[in-house]
Amino acid sequence: MVQPKKWLVLIHQIPPKPDALRVKIWRRLQQVGAVAIKQSVYVMPLTEQAREDLSWTLRQIVEGGGDGSISEARFVQGLSDEQILALFHNARKADYEKLIQEAGTLYAQWSSQESDPRDPAVKGPAQLSRLQRRLDDISAIDFFRTPERAAADLQLKALEKLLAGAPAADTDTVDGFADLKGKTWVTRGNLFVDRLACSWLIRRFVDGKAALKFVPDPEYLPQTNEIRFDMFDGEYTHQGDLCTFEVMIQRLQIRDHALGPLSEVVHDIDLKDEKFGRSETFGFNALLTGLVAEHPGDNERMNEGFRLFDNLYAYFNRQKRE
Repeated sequence: MVQPKKWLVLIHQIPPKPDALRVKIWRRLQQVGAVAIKQSVYVMPLTEQAREDLSWTLRQIVEGGGDGSISEARFVQGLSDEQILALFHNARKADYEKLIQEAGTLYAQWSSQESDPRDPAVKGPAQLSRLQRRLDDISAIDFFRTPERAAADLQLKALEKLLAGAPAADTDTVDGFADLKGKTWVTRGNLFVDRLACSWLIRRFVDGKAALKFVPDPEYLPQTNEIRFDMFDGEYTHQGDLCTFEVMIQRLQIRDHALGPLSEVVHDIDLKDEKFGRSETFGFNALLTGLVAEHPGDNERMNEGFRLFDNLYAYFNRQKRE
């Protein structure tokens, strides 16, 4: 039987006035990476650094007229270790996604003809340094290696290349996925276009030996070393009008000219909005529908589906060369 993890738990009580103390303590807990499991109850992993951070925070609370205590604890009923880990992942996921979005905006600006990151007026090095410092700060409190960390690293590496004046390659599959290798990728069962496409992308570009797991529960909580995609609150899922396949390509910074038209086909089949209207979409949808009818099991459907995506990818590759 796996022993429960041991945690540090801060329980505190702060006077309602002044408001400044409550805000100060809340910000301090955010800065050190603590997560709330109930009102005024915060958790951190059991490390010496965490013990020091919470001790200083408790001293500030007491000096401000409040009180509290720090305990070492194991959760054996009710709240599980997996649920606590999910709280830490979600907290850092939000931090990384905000950074990725800002870096992506900067990448789009620097890639355009209107902005040169090496122009002193643009202040490219200063902007990149600011983002790198933020990444370092987030990584320092990313105690359980949130999957979005790898995507943030790749985004900043792409900015470094632009700043150095390196030409953008037509196909860029930089081996920057070390943090994502050896993971188990989890998605909903009954595979169809978006989940098939994402599974294919993971195996082809991220980790050729990646384990894929299909679950019935759309609100499945990930276990250690698992990454969810195309499911509720997943690490990779729909954003705005983008399907999960498009989100993964952007977040992982995979630059391959054949993935552009391929993602448009997946988008129109998945979202049914005819946004791109490619001529290949109707036929590929028919093939996938036949695949589902012929192979009710997800593993067989995945294996056959990968062949379809390999063929469509090869087709778009050939189109580009011609």
